[in-house]
Amino acid sequence: MPTSHDHIVKSYDEELTRLDGEIIRMGQIAVAQLDAAIDVLQRRDTQAAMRVVANDEAIDTLEHEVSHDVLRLLALRQPMARDLREVYAALRISSDIERIGDYAANVAKRSMVLNQTAPVSAARGLPALAKLANALVTEALEAYRERDADRALAVRGRDVEIDAEYTGLFRELLTYMAEDPRQITACTHLLFIAKNIERIGDHATNIAENTWFLVHGELPEGDREKGDLTSQVTAGQ
Repeated sequence: MPTSHDHIVKSYDEELTRLDGEIIRMGQIAVAQLDAAIDVLQRRDTQAAMRVVANDEAIDTLEHEVSHDVLRLLALRQPMARDLREVYAALRISSDIERIGDYAANVAKRSMVLNQTAPVSAARGLPALAKLANALVTEALEAYRERDADRALAVRGRDVEIDAEYTGLFRELLTYMAEDPRQITACTHLLFIAKNIERIGDHATNIAENTWFLVHGELPEGDREKGDLTSQVTAGQ
């Protein structure tokens, strides 16, 4: 883990390194979970979807370990300045990764319901949305691992791409439901899946913002650019 200085107490560095490793491992599992969830959705594999849901426990366990390690560091080391930001960012980022894992599990859960109905052609846009979300999560985690604030800021700027992709898929599904009311139930589940994936992008942005804070001691200036226009979409647009 990159640090600005070496601590006098070697075990302190080891504890910070352990915390960093837990965060990276959590992120790797979360990325794999979303990939697996989209895969089982496409293959309509209920048994595999059940395994994706069960695997979410691994992320939850790691988050508990991070929380425990953070409390230990705060109690025993009383970190200050950059070290305190390291610990604070780890706690915030682990929470975001845990939510990413939850959303991936939700995708798998809804895929099991969809397997009980006929396939919906409008679902073909979901893999592209998921691929973009996973790319941002991966890039955000790399920025955190390298403590690269500029790279993190670039991730933050790309959240609008997911919003735009999500809006397009939302519009397509809404039109599909209007044209064939028999598909409303299936499309509703697909809309929830799409929203789950869009939220994963938001959490990737949170990770990026916390990385910027870790490095600079303040959040990025300005509001995030928003591209989610679903509140303005009506059937037939």
